[in-house]
Amino acid sequence: MSDATDDFEPATPGSPGTERPPSVPRDLEAVYDIPVQVSAVLGRATMQVSQLLKLGRGAVVELDRKLGEAVDIYVNNRLVARGEVVMVEDNRLGITMTEIVKADRAV
Repeated sequence: MSDATDDFEPATPGSPGTERPPSVPRDLEAVYDIPVQVSAVLGRATMQVSQLLKLGRGAVVELDRKLGEAVDIYVNNRLVARGEVVMVEDNRLGITMTEIVKADRAV
């Protein structure tokens, strides 16, 4: 990613630093407090209901992605980027964005 937003790091919820970055126009400030849902999709699987009902603890569901392949990042159910899974503090998972998906490719 090599655009003007590279030096902008989004703040985590409830953290200081949620003020407008210098590169963002002042008229966009009104949307800063609007919540959005961000989802990272590791992969997908299709199965019949009968197969789903047979799943139990320890069952493995094979996804349509290979190990190390980028995950899809959705904002409000719209594909916006791809990234890699990373571990952050306290053994929590996070996503590093590696590619921004253009609007015409997100459909």
